Amino acid sequence: MNRIDQKFNTLRKAGKKAFIAFITAGDPSLKATEELVLAIEKAGADIIELGVPFSDPMADGPTIQSASFCSLQNGTTLKKILATVRNIRRHTDIPIALMSYYNPVFHFGEKKFVDEAVVAGVDGVIIPDLPVDEAGSLRAFALESGLATVFFLAPTTEKDRVPAIMKASTGFVYFVSVAGVTGGEQKISSDIARQVRLAKTLSDKPICVGFGVSTPEQVRAMGQFADGVIVGSAIVKEIQKHVTSKDMPLRVAALVRRLAAPLK
Repeated sequence: MNRIDQKFNTLRKAGKKAFIAFITAGDPSLKATEELVLAIEKAGADIIELGVPFSDPMADGPTIQSASFCSLQNGTTLKKILATVRNIRRHTDIPIALMSYYNPVFHFGEKKFVDEAVVAGVDGVIIPDLPVDEAGSLRAFALESGLATVFFLAPTTEKDRVPAIMKASTGFVYFVSVAGVTGGEQKISSDIARQVRLAKTLSDKPICVGFGVSTPEQVRAMGQFADGVIVGSAIVKEIQKHVTSKDMPLRVAALVRRLAAPLK
């Protein structure tokens, strides 16, 4: 049982839901990423998603695309991100999942990535462009090493694919709340609750909702039926807004505190 499983077990016993915060590793710097993780945890985040920057982030909107570009310009690599996680682990045991497109993992080497991620202190991996059908070898390496593999459900997922996705996911299942890319100014379907509850009849694995969630009101609404709520673009936008401020981590933490409050 890794840190993600432990966190959800603890929250369930307390009758609470998880607030999951996404930030792009290396935006505005890897040192700032370390500071942000610690500040965000104190503000109420239960799990951290660290985005691995990629030159063609097809699932991301302008905000996270901009953060990825900044990070790549800074020379951020997957190897450097793993070193950053090792540094973070000196200060906290908060569950950390890497969210990466498949290309960086493929070039790093699947087994090498899994092995080094676990040693560094990574608890899970989320790969938006790697479908369950193509993830057999990565899943095998991850299962052997105790690394959670998180797969996606969406409003457009065909019904006959849902059981396989639920079965393959470990840690939690990521339910995409909008048919589109990441970003805060999107309308979330009122049918999401029904779809999440239907998926939960197939497994007791946690289901967390993300994409398009950007306000405390939306967090509260998603928390009524999901096991966790994921916010990314709104947090990344706050980082970019205060990037030149010495107290940037504190300002970002203040936003996270407001967003997480409905789940606390």
